[in-house]
Amino acid sequence: MLKDDVILLTGRANPVLASAIAKRLKIQESNPISIFSDGEIRVRVTPNLRRKKVFIIQPTSSPVNDHLMELIFMIDAAKRASAAEVTAIIPYFGYARQDRKEMPRVPISASVVASLLVQAGADRIVTLDIHSEQQAGFIQQPWDNLYGSYSLLPEIKKRKLSNLVIASPDKGGILKATAYARFLGAKEIAVVYKKRDIMLNNVSNTLAMIGDSKGKDVLIVDDMIDTAGTIVNAANYLAKQGAKSIRVVATHGVFSGQAMQKITDSAIEEMLITDTIAHPEAVTKNPKITIVSVAPLLAEVIKRVTTGESISKDLIL
Repeated sequence: MLKDDVILLTGRANPVLASAIAKRLKIQESNPISIFSDGEIRVRVTPNLRRKKVFIIQPTSSPVNDHLMELIFMIDAAKRASAAEVTAIIPYFGYARQDRKEMPRVPISASVVASLLVQAGADRIVTLDIHSEQQAGFIQQPWDNLYGSYSLLPEIKKRKLSNLVIASPDKGGILKATAYARFLGAKEIAVVYKKRDIMLNNVSNTLAMIGDSKGKDVLIVDDMIDTAGTIVNAANYLAKQGAKSIRVVATHGVFSGQAMQKITDSAIEEMLITDTIAHPEAVTKNPKITIVSVAPLLAEVIKRVTTGESISKDLIL
């Protein structure tokens, strides 16, 4: 049980996750958000925050701008209420994919967002599987990036998959696939990638593969499922190559557009995701989707931040 100097706040983005974290910590969470009739966000925190350690649980998922503003206002309210320390726990960090100037005259939106959080008064940021870990360098304050694999690996091990191959849906995911292979004891890694067929005019993005999936249980690993196009194409390709079973594991289930229909119609047998984003019924009731909670992980992190213990040491629960 934590000391009385720890306060847990949450916005409207994922109150169920915040409640699960609070329950594990045996403390009470507080949601200070309300909306004025003109649509403006109002924050009024009830607990006394003076000299308290405040943890704010708020993924900046869709609607990203509303949830981002809620987070900024809660941070500002906590600092103005004389909180000793404010930690922004952002399980899913919106704008994370806009982390560089890929063309002239565009912002680096992820950097802008991080700067806003610090300007509002955040003393520390905690994220899960941020799109690129270099983003921690956008600010001078501590930024701890956790891995969804801490929560997902124990669930995958329960499947007792034999003859396992870890696959990446693109060349950029090889390091993540290698890490999963090490923890799961898999001896083979496959990479599905796009290539241009020089024998055909105006045809690109045909799929090819490095590795062998025939007759094997394949686990495709990724950090995020958005439109699901890449992951479904990779899964269907692996099925054509003779894979025995195909599962997907990813930290963030964004599921925009027709993602759920694509997954339902695909060769994917099971998709394991976490609850970093609050999921609608279409996701929670889908028989192919298994949701693993990151509440135990985040509760443990809050304990360690409070006590000063190492966050990274033996964190797989």
